[in-house]
Amino acid sequence: MKIDIITLFPEVMEPYLSSSIMGRTRNKGIIEIGYLNPRVFTKDKHKTVDDRPYGGGAGMLMKAEPLYQAIKQLKKQSPLKGKKPLVVMTSPRGKVFNQKLAKELAKEKHLIFLCGHYEGVDARIYPEIDLEISLGDFILTGGELAACVMIDALTRLQPGTFAKQDVTAKESFEDNLLEAPQYTRPEVWRRRKVPAVLLSGNHKEIEEWKLNEALKITKKLRPDLLDNRPLKTSEEKKKRLKRRK
Repeated sequence: MKIDIITLFPEVMEPYLSSSIMGRTRNKGIIEIGYLNPRVFTKDKHKTVDDRPYGGGAGMLMKAEPLYQAIKQLKKQSPLKGKKPLVVMTSPRGKVFNQKLAKELAKEKHLIFLCGHYEGVDARIYPEIDLEISLGDFILTGGELAACVMIDALTRLQPGTFAKQDVTAKESFEDNLLEAPQYTRPEVWRRRKVPAVLLSGNHKEIEEWKLNEALKITKKLRPDLLDNRPLKTSEEKKKRLKRRK
């Protein structure tokens, strides 16, 4: 996968995107990350990429032309044959990011992330954007952190990122459930014991325990997820009916 990032501050992003699993994935050639600063497309001596908004208002807006030229160049350099890369802009007005969307983006071969900054962007750039995505109903000073989060989420879904292919198969938000509690050594820590079923070696009972625990913790922390979850077993149907009474 090829990921290009249009940003004024690549130095903010690179330390994270070159560390730990992200760094190893890049070293393996599973993903390739590039940066393009829109300042290179400015012509004044100050490399100006922002200006005051027409009609007044607080803050500064990113100008359309440098962003347009950056998108144009990256599309021209795209390794895709016969298909355009997907242009994604981090934006508080965008679609809220979740695991389902991460899986969709993970299927793309070339993504271009446009990181907004300042008060926003000149609205005339929107026709060049394929998808706007937000991390949630809050405002950041820039889109760099949001882009890092999204890139991390979709990178870990790439084949070859993990030695075991099923690592991402049973995580939180799969089947609209939060992940069941997990434990590691020692078996007893500060008088708190690992549940006996996890030490039993009975894989069927362990899977049933994990499902029940996942249902319980989801009901407690994110009950909204259960209402949108397709029921897999008659036992789950009974539990949903009981929850609604």
